[in-house]
Amino acid sequence: MLSAVIATAEPSKVPFYIVGGVLVLWAVALAWIGLSRPAFPNGARGQLGVTVISLALVVAAIAMAIVTA
Repeated sequence: MLSAVIATAEPSKVPFYIVGGVLVLWAVALAWIGLSRPAFPNGARGQLGVTVISLALVVAAIAMAIVTA
């Protein structure tokens, strides 16, 4: 009985799993593109874009880890 009450009181970890999965897919895609195209990310603007997206995904994953802890 007590374990059922405790289980319902815990927040769902699904948001963390979703954001974490997206971060993993982003990392694999970056690795694949980077290995197949030596010039990737094609200049300073491309580097900035990749950095901003990566940073946003990492911050979102950290935030979801904190919120669902």
